[in-house]
Amino acid sequence: MGKLRTWGIKFGHWSIICLPLWLESAAQTHPQGSSTIAQKLAFQHQVTIEVKGNYRYITSNGIPDHPPGTFPNRGNPNRISPQTHQYRVTVRPQQAATITPMKRQPFGVALNGVPFDPGTAEFWNNDRQSGWRYNALSGAINLGLDDHHAHVQPTGAYHYHGLPTGLIVSLSSAKPMILVGYAADGFPIYAVKGYTDAQDANSELKQMKPSYRLKSGRRPDGPLGLYDGTFEQDYQFVQGIGDLDQCNGRVGVTPEHPQGIYHYYITETYPFIPRCFRGTPDSSFARNHLPPSRRPHHHPPSPPKQHPPKHHPPRHRPPRH
Repeated sequence: MGKLRTWGIKFGHWSIICLPLWLESAAQTHPQGSSTIAQKLAFQHQVTIEVKGNYRYITSNGIPDHPPGTFPNRGNPNRISPQTHQYRVTVRPQQAATITPMKRQPFGVALNGVPFDPGTAEFWNNDRQSGWRYNALSGAINLGLDDHHAHVQPTGAYHYHGLPTGLIVSLSSAKPMILVGYAADGFPIYAVKGYTDAQDANSELKQMKPSYRLKSGRRPDGPLGLYDGTFEQDYQFVQGIGDLDQCNGRVGVTPEHPQGIYHYYITETYPFIPRCFRGTPDSSFARNHLPPSRRPHHHPPSPPKQHPPKHHPPRHRPPRH
């Protein structure tokens, strides 16, 4: 694996962070130890994070800064290829009066420029109207995920469905709480651990527990059977059973925000990556968006009307449960 070199440049109101990496790996074992990669990617990892005015601009080619799994594979026929990811988030995020459910768009973007995109396009019986969407990390269907809980869209875009393990390893020695990226509404995203006392940076770190659990009983329609986590609808939010709110976040201090801020967590259990926004997501995360202008704006433009492409390749109908 090539070495990751970082540098920063500041001039005027601009600050730029560049993270280039030549991805070249041979027979490297991932942290989870479940697979070995013998793959060579002739692509250079590129990401630029720029702050100008009220916005943070994140531009990348979508190539991760760690060796990905082997693609194509049995569950995913797509090959990784460079993308043109151009995202914009406010540097002064505010909580909105109401929660915004995440629709067909990435939830956010990692510091290495790879999108966090937890949803799937797979539904029970291939019927979107059924309302039973498969949970990507349940293991009920083979989506060809690698050890970083990621795989590849038909467009060649590599994206995370859960904990970005390779990125976390590269960042784990930097600070006690690991900032892994930014949500579309501008709030920061952390991985797994937060302070025991949300308002005390001197308190011990602990693994954040989501406030979701499996429903009891059996599904009333569709696939029927017990609620077992196969589908996203198998889970329910129960206020107070965990550390986090409905959007898998909370208000508290972080190393980057010692005065406190609302922030999200990627967790080891459902919902893994948050499925809703406490703030207002920027239109640059909408499918088929136009590249965001780098001129300062007082208000982001409205998302364009669109018909998003299918997230995953068509599949045969899964067996009934």
